Amino acid sequence: MARERKFTLIELFQAVKNLLLKNGYEGFTFSILAEHLGVSRGTIYKYYANKDELITAFMIHELNAFLSELQYIDNYQTFEDQFEFLMKQIFDRMNVHTFIEIGKQINGKSNQRVKKNQEELEKLHLEMYRLLQNFINLGKKEKVLKQDIPDSLILAYIFQSLTIPNHFHVPKEEWNRHLKELIKYGLMKRE
Repeated sequence: MARERKFTLIELFQAVKNLLLKNGYEGFTFSILAEHLGVSRGTIYKYYANKDELITAFMIHELNAFLSELQYIDNYQTFEDQFEFLMKQIFDRMNVHTFIEIGKQINGKSNQRVKKNQEELEKLHLEMYRLLQNFINLGKKEKVLKQDIPDSLILAYIFQSLTIPNHFHVPKEEWNRHLKELIKYGLMKRE
């Protein structure tokens, strides 16, 4: 009997990431993943009962990695410095928001482990907003952010702006620079 190829959790999650970005939730299957890793589907089933378990475990891993970096935002004293730090973290992990959207397609009733993972993801999502609340508070204290705009709308605006598709294939650095400018100053030319 042939020995089954082994893979690390990092290799598994990297393959999940690549295939989700390429194929989306609907196009992601254990068959495609197994082929990508050079293993049998049975090998993956030893660890995960279905794709929802695997995808939610992967998302927890990704969100934890993002939050471990984001916690350093308070090391920056001014809103401007915190904004630059936040944009760098988001641009370095542009796909986190994509995975959050993919997560909305997952049925938490498929099994108990998926339900537990989704509860953990919700906690992590709230932790992300908690970490960013100080950022918003600082912006309002420094009178850089408009006082009358709800905090949740400011954060949603930042994250949603970053999901605008780059249909015209503007070079990444230029695209990111323009997104930052739009987030900071809006569309209207200032006199």
